[in-house]
Amino acid sequence: MNEFRKKLVIGLVVMAVLTPIGVFLPELFNAGDAWGEWGTDTVEEMTGFVPKGMEKLSSLWNSLIPDYNIFSEDSPLVLIIISYVISAAVGSLLVYFLIKLIMKLYYRNGEKTA
Repeated sequence: MNEFRKKLVIGLVVMAVLTPIGVFLPELFNAGDAWGEWGTDTVEEMTGFVPKGMEKLSSLWNSLIPDYNIFSEDSPLVLIIISYVISAAVGSLLVYFLIKLIMKLYYRNGEKTA
């Protein structure tokens, strides 16, 4: 593993371990949901309506791990923190393998194909 890749992996691991901050900060500041992670119900509560485009596209994508939690909402904090770390790891691995696939398709036999 070269130096750049080693630093990249270390940075990703650090970020994955820090993801549980997303559990504490909203709770600490009574902030509710993270900015921009609102569902149509929250947007309607905040603004009084749901934009037509958001309503139309809201069912297009369902998260692999909704709310970053693989356990129930009533789970102990330790399990929720573990869920956040697992979610970060799954997301990081998916991005890693997607980039690896794109690079494999882009560079066939050491030569650019596109």
